[in-house]
Amino acid sequence: MSAHNNINPFENYSGSMNLSKPGYLLLLFALLSIVGLLVVKLGILGIILVLALLIGSVFLYYLFCYPIIGFYTAIALNFLLLGIGRYIKGLPLGFGIDGILVLTYIALFMNKFKEKINWTPAKKDITFLCILWFGYSLFEIINPEARSIQAWISGRGIAFYPLLFVPLTLLFIDTNKKLEAFLYVWAFFSILGTLKGIMQMTMGVDFAEQEWLNEGSYKTHILFGKLRVFSFYSDAGQFGANQGYSGVVFLIYAMSQSKSLSKFFFIFVGLLGIYGMVISGTRGALSVPIVGFMTYFVLSKNIKVIIIGVTFLMLLFVFFKYTTIAQGNAQVRRMRTAFDPNDASLQVRIDNQKILKSYLSSRPFGGGIGHGGTKAQKYLPNAFLSNVATDSWYVLIWVEEGIVGLLLHLGILFYVMIKASLIVMFKIKDPILKYKISALIAGMAGIMVASYGNAVLGQMPTALLIYATMAIILNTEVLEKENELNQNLLNES
Repeated sequence: MSAHNNINPFENYSGSMNLSKPGYLLLLFALLSIVGLLVVKLGILGIILVLALLIGSVFLYYLFCYPIIGFYTAIALNFLLLGIGRYIKGLPLGFGIDGILVLTYIALFMNKFKEKINWTPAKKDITFLCILWFGYSLFEIINPEARSIQAWISGRGIAFYPLLFVPLTLLFIDTNKKLEAFLYVWAFFSILGTLKGIMQMTMGVDFAEQEWLNEGSYKTHILFGKLRVFSFYSDAGQFGANQGYSGVVFLIYAMSQSKSLSKFFFIFVGLLGIYGMVISGTRGALSVPIVGFMTYFVLSKNIKVIIIGVTFLMLLFVFFKYTTIAQGNAQVRRMRTAFDPNDASLQVRIDNQKILKSYLSSRPFGGGIGHGGTKAQKYLPNAFLSNVATDSWYVLIWVEEGIVGLLLHLGILFYVMIKASLIVMFKIKDPILKYKISALIAGMAGIMVASYGNAVLGQMPTALLIYATMAIILNTEVLEKENELNQNLLNES
């Protein structure tokens, strides 16, 4: 008989029997005492705190068992944090994504504690480009023009998030099934976003949203008595562009689905996204589907598709530019002004850029991260740069990181887009994978163009979606190898 078989099970404690041990009883008594004290002293707040600790403990346990949970939690927070911030004041919610990303890396290390983590999937050109961008942004701390370390910390996401999120995407999204799971999570929050937007449009805003409008946002979100829908996003501009982004990605991605239910689901999400874009009243967001679908037509290399697509986009342009059809609709009327070169809002932006051009001509490294635009007034209320609106994402990069930073940033974006497009057009053999990657490239192209009009690209929730996209579209060989392996196994059987 083995030693294991000689063990008397009745002489060992397991499960609830451990509670009969004095040490466990004391621990349980101490925990119950703390819980009781919190509830007595804090009331409802104490109960909430206890529940939060309980849920947090369970979450941490599963996170350390399955680190990919941290990846999806970051995406969820990416969508919800700014909306939550309207209801919960005073908490440093902005550090929520930082915290979950750092925790995910710790969970990875702990999960693979007895074995070495295989970093090979993350050793890609896009990772090194993110390290280069982070290095340059870190240098901005000692930029002679920078005046506030707090301002740099507030703008840290500009380089900190791609540095952390791109490698995680390469590590976690390495199969077609995982890519689909990522898109289902994205689709879920996109649906929620549009539904919340429809509620705002039909039922009005709630108390927290009204307070946010009263604090000054009404100037840009209530135009001619009509609400520009913003859902639980930072503002209507971000909501409109992100929903347009979802519309492009999911309508194209639907073509990769063989099952009717999946195809209809993604078409539904895509159309809902386009509708969300329309009700946002964001003019610049219109460029997302226009540029996105145009990019897809080119990637298809199908002359018939290109002709039909270009014809449709030309008709859309004529509709907005040269007709007054549906002029009675506030959203259509608002979007039509995007095609007016004499629009007052556009002229103000051009004038601001002239002012900034003169100031930045002798400052090649810009004014420092977090130092540009009205958001910087929190740290530098009287500074020149914090009193000139930046509006555009690229203008913000130019202001904060100078012409050097802008060229580096654009260089990285165009490198990703050009390389990924060449891969789709000339390397990927699997037509289904072509649809999937084309969808992501087209969406990113639309966001890149829309970011000229609004600070979209690096702001939540578009930011993490773009960083994940950059990683996936430059990691297609992993997905194609999986397809080839599956095909070989199918042929052998």
